[in-house]
Amino acid sequence: MPSIRVLGHAFRAWRRNKRWAKHEPETPYLADLLAGSPMCLHVGARDGRHAYVVTQVAPAAQIHAFEPSAFTFEVLKVCLAWHGIAGQVTPVHAAVSDKAGQLLLVTPKKTSGRMGRAFAYVASEAPVGQVRPDLEDSGVEIQPTPVVTLDGYCESHGLKRIDFIRMDIEGGEQRALKGAERLIDRDRPHVQIEIHPVMLETRFESSAEAVLDVFLSRGYRMFALNGDRLEERTTVDTDLPWKDYFFFHPSRASELPDGVFKARMAA
Repeated sequence: MPSIRVLGHAFRAWRRNKRWAKHEPETPYLADLLAGSPMCLHVGARDGRHAYVVTQVAPAAQIHAFEPSAFTFEVLKVCLAWHGIAGQVTPVHAAVSDKAGQLLLVTPKKTSGRMGRAFAYVASEAPVGQVRPDLEDSGVEIQPTPVVTLDGYCESHGLKRIDFIRMDIEGGEQRALKGAERLIDRDRPHVQIEIHPVMLETRFESSAEAVLDVFLSRGYRMFALNGDRLEERTTVDTDLPWKDYFFFHPSRASELPDGVFKARMAA
């Protein structure tokens, strides 16, 4: 039986999702990205808000949702049940990186006193000093979390084709993509990824450019919102601590539903 605390968080998330509240501006574009019965990997699932949206725009979708926080994982399972999508979404209590094993989940405590679970990231060691360079904090919570690679997970679970990856993991994106190179080469999935330039450089010894290279070197095209306008890009906005980007491979452009992405990929 979930705890009262888990149920309280789950109720707020469930109500917010039903109201379509507090979504990023990129979220409505999922309707231009998904159709039919896509197989999806949601890396950094949190309370399942984006999994819920995916099931609304692609009702036959199957989703594997990865969440490293033990507390948030319990919230996720409750939300999936309350939304009636537990049969479509497989929750996985794990972080995603380039090597399977175990890491530390570092969760900053915000200056308000609340836990900043949306800002949590994985590390091999606890941070010294400020938890994140882009966030003021008043403390930190450290917990171990299991880690998988997407290539290893897909192989062990018999996932033969991946259509869409959504990733938001606070700077760990380049390492997670390194652990997914086989499936990216095999399937050329559509990707929506939040890129964190500062976290990549200061906590993961990587860069936003290294993330882009995973896709652009394979012939993907990249799009992002500029205000309310969708633009094709070849660079990230390094003035922002994080931003969402879409990547599409020309070999799968014909599978996109009619909409802005299909039109742009045909241009």
